[in-house]
Amino acid sequence: MIETLEHRVGKFEDDLSASDVLASIRARKADEDRAAADQLVLAARWADLHPPESIHHAATFTVPGCEHEEPVAGQGAPLVAEFCIAELGAVLGMSTTSAKKLIGHALELRHRLPRLWAQVQAGVVPAWRARSVAEATIHTTPALTVEAAGYVDAHVAAVAGRIGPAQLDRLVAETIRRFDLAAPDPTQDPEDGHLHVDPRHATLNDEDVDFGGTMHFDAVLGIADALDFNHAVAQDAAAQKALGSTESLDVRRSKALGNLARAQTALDLSSTPAPDGRAAGERAGVSTPDLPAAREVVIHAHFDASTVGETTVFGPTGRMEEGQRLVLLEQVQGWCADTHTKVTIKPVTDLTTELSAPGYEIPAWLREQIALRDGTCAYPWCTRPARRADVDHIIEYDHNAEAEGRDQPGPTTTSNLGCLCRSHHRLKTHSAWTYTMVAPGVFEWTSPHGHRYLRDRHGSVPLDGPGLVTGASAPPSTNEHADPPERP
Repeated sequence: MIETLEHRVGKFEDDLSASDVLASIRARKADEDRAAADQLVLAARWADLHPPESIHHAATFTVPGCEHEEPVAGQGAPLVAEFCIAELGAVLGMSTTSAKKLIGHALELRHRLPRLWAQVQAGVVPAWRARSVAEATIHTTPALTVEAAGYVDAHVAAVAGRIGPAQLDRLVAETIRRFDLAAPDPTQDPEDGHLHVDPRHATLNDEDVDFGGTMHFDAVLGIADALDFNHAVAQDAAAQKALGSTESLDVRRSKALGNLARAQTALDLSSTPAPDGRAAGERAGVSTPDLPAAREVVIHAHFDASTVGETTVFGPTGRMEEGQRLVLLEQVQGWCADTHTKVTIKPVTDLTTELSAPGYEIPAWLREQIALRDGTCAYPWCTRPARRADVDHIIEYDHNAEAEGRDQPGPTTTSNLGCLCRSHHRLKTHSAWTYTMVAPGVFEWTSPHGHRYLRDRHGSVPLDGPGLVTGASAPPSTNEHADPPERP
């Protein structure tokens, strides 16, 4: 049995003073920082071992969709062979996107921010703080030249080990702003300089969904847009109160955002022709412009259901495909009460039934079963939704088998199909990665270096090394699901 620190502390906890605890936890924090710095070194070394020259010439230039050079850091940093990124991510138990960031930060620091890189390796600056600087210098607009990145490096490295993250963020932004790379903006005061990192954004943080059914939406707007937006929200909140709402101002302002989002559809309805051929606005004597159709947003929610007598009873909680999040039945009922919502109830789908289709093409009904079964891309630690993924023949379909009188080795059938996002579909097709289905929706992957991973709809685990497992449960066999709501 492996003895943990908790067990060791328990053996002599009466002898462990407050100073001992502080010294021990400080030492372990230093170990953590050292390990993070070493991880950056190893990530950079992994990139060194997989330059573009490592890609087979014929595969690079003659096979469509094959491996290509992958820019992961700024100008002056070396390129990396694309498919090597996925294997590093799998070994670390992270997504390919996260592995690309790790390699990119390592190369950015080593090649474009060498002072900061040296401070990380000397233990002066923690790796996470240096990576935040690298993230900023990689993604500036316009892109930083080698000289501009060096300017950032010199100014940040001078104080990076002595200031907090908030001050460091401001210093990075200020340094980037002062290093003028683009032509002057004639609309700005020359003494104000030119802001090269446009801070405007509107971001839905869907990684953290409250059980009450809320998400955090963050935005940075231009001054005029912000003032107009605030005025519209305030007006809507006041209108809700005038109509009898007893909710707090914050809740009414939050609901106003949804009302604003649905305003386009409301305008579309005003121009919808009635039986007499006139639009609603025309009947009211109001001129309405030709408006583009609002884009519908479709949410797929899945609930378990049971039959009580002749009544179908849904469970109180279900799963929302978008973001793979918990959703409450009462929330869906609230959405359905909205007049702009279209609800579609689909029948029970048995996810373990073996369905087959003739030929290579995958019909919609079979694609639906595979998407419901897999939930996301079947590659380890990938969370891209299955509905937007390709459906892959695990054993390759042989287009010549029938003409040559041979059995089809890769039939279009449930047990030979898996959902793969386009990136990992290319990885499986054009690299040494292989996978098999060991149970419905349960996949075993083997990397080019022989590492094995098990992936089912609940997540991914390694089959060798730390976290060794001996098996995994298959997903449920049936799925009652509703598709609410289609709303603007």
